[in-house]
Amino acid sequence: MSIEVKVPQLPESVSDATLVSWRKMPGDSVQRDETLVDLETDKVVLEVPAPVSGVIREILIADGVTVISGQLLAVIEEGEGGEKTAVPPVMPMPDSTPDNVPDSGNAAETSNAGKLSPAVRRLLNENDIDPEQITGSGRGGRILKADVLSFLEQTVHLEEQLEVAEGDEMPDQPDTSPLTATSAPSQRVDERVPMSRLRARIAERMVEAQQTSAMLTTFNEVDMSSVISLRKKHKEAFSEKHGVGLGFMSFFVKAIVDALGKFPAVNASIEGTDIVYHNYFDIGIAVSSDRGLIVPVVRDADMLGFAGIEATIREYGAKAREGKISMEELTGGTFTITNGGVFGSMLSTPILNPPQSGILGMHNIQERAMVVDGEIVVRPVMYVALTYDHRIIDGREAVQFLVSVKESLENPGRLLLQI
Repeated sequence: MSIEVKVPQLPESVSDATLVSWRKMPGDSVQRDETLVDLETDKVVLEVPAPVSGVIREILIADGVTVISGQLLAVIEEGEGGEKTAVPPVMPMPDSTPDNVPDSGNAAETSNAGKLSPAVRRLLNENDIDPEQITGSGRGGRILKADVLSFLEQTVHLEEQLEVAEGDEMPDQPDTSPLTATSAPSQRVDERVPMSRLRARIAERMVEAQQTSAMLTTFNEVDMSSVISLRKKHKEAFSEKHGVGLGFMSFFVKAIVDALGKFPAVNASIEGTDIVYHNYFDIGIAVSSDRGLIVPVVRDADMLGFAGIEATIREYGAKAREGKISMEELTGGTFTITNGGVFGSMLSTPILNPPQSGILGMHNIQERAMVVDGEIVVRPVMYVALTYDHRIIDGREAVQFLVSVKESLENPGRLLLQI
């Protein structure tokens, strides 16, 4: 019995998706719920599973093609399946995407071809590289573009070494001193690749934020001594009891929720000519993934304890690495935290995440000289930055909000006692 595989129903705010790559090819045996193909939307990668066990009879859509909800992707012949057929059916390719279709004689047409994205396949074909020579670092051993570029770089380096070695053995070599040598100019090659849907969407939202809001950033510094001391004292007991580590992010989430309660305009957003004050605290945590920046949302952060916040963040981190963040987990935040400190950033001016009106930037913790009670002391200091929409948040509110966050972090007992 033939079973159709179709594009699943996409979220209401998403009109289409891009077919990234097939994990199976015509003739391959598949098991029910095994992932067949990856679809990329503006925010997430969707994995389309096999509805039944059987053998793929036909694939109708090529890599790189834009698809919509309900569109037919492939046909599976239901059954127990088995070994790959000796002569698999030909995969039809749309005329609109000739660049994605490799010739049958190209180097990329091997047993790994089903795991290759269009960009990777083109790069392999252009350089006549057998993908079996490359160890993929992607999910499931998939070969990424970076793997191919690294292989090419190593190959060129090896060839240069061989040329030097051969040159040492050849007599009567010409003078190559700096005074007489004339070397050919290095090859200048530009690489042009299309933006991923996620990267294009990030770019669109960043420009939108710049053009539609009156962004202003205010700064402060936080003495992290108390948080570091409290964390060091209790982190082992905390981990043993709750099964998660005690990081800095939970302290910041708690401090921000407390400050948002005092200054509701920072937790608000603009819709048309209205200001919408949110009576809940859904805090977005900016996470860097292989596909770009994503912002999963910690729902009802005011109702969670430190352990609940840490567990949620850890779960989102794992999903981000595996590409399994859902659309619902990325939407609806009222305020965002971004941590450039994990990459060594000292100071930055974060950009708003529309339609939110505030975003707090964390940075690295560095020992600095501070004046405390008239004496110069060395303290671990973090610079923090609050970017806000000046259309609805006054400077006084923004500064006081950031001061409230600073005071909560420098006196974390206030968070526990809710004072």
